[in-house]
Amino acid sequence: MAYYPAVWRARRAPVAWNDVFGRFDRIFDSNDGNRLSLQWSPVTDVREDEDGLHVAVELPGMNTDDVAVSVENGILSISGEKKQVTEEDDSEAIGHLAERRYGSFERTFRLPRGVDSDKVKAQFNNGLLNIEIPKSEKAKKKQIEIK
Repeated sequence: MAYYPAVWRARRAPVAWNDVFGRFDRIFDSNDGNRLSLQWSPVTDVREDEDGLHVAVELPGMNTDDVAVSVENGILSISGEKKQVTEEDDSEAIGHLAERRYGSFERTFRLPRGVDSDKVKAQFNNGLLNIEIPKSEKAKKKQIEIK
């Protein structure tokens, strides 16, 4: 549902404007029709070296009981819930700004061929989840001796 004047969405509007308004629609309208979805997604880095894949997920304010990691059919799934913490002494306080996100999340990544999903290791420390996904021996680079 659009919240800007219909005149701006005229068919004769420049393509660039239609694209801008389309982007706003996608940002502020969620799939279920509610404005501005409250679901959040943690920041994630994925890198690869000769030994395997390394996934780092920032989960500040969470602990190991709040997060689950699984691998099934070549899909790495990371899910959890960040619970809102309120101060008991601040029951009459007026909030002026709330930028932190809370609630459930799920991130999924398709794993490439050549990784050993049976040897995935996860470690959680100071709000950072590190997942190590080793390559199988067949997928590792081998130096061939020339005779």
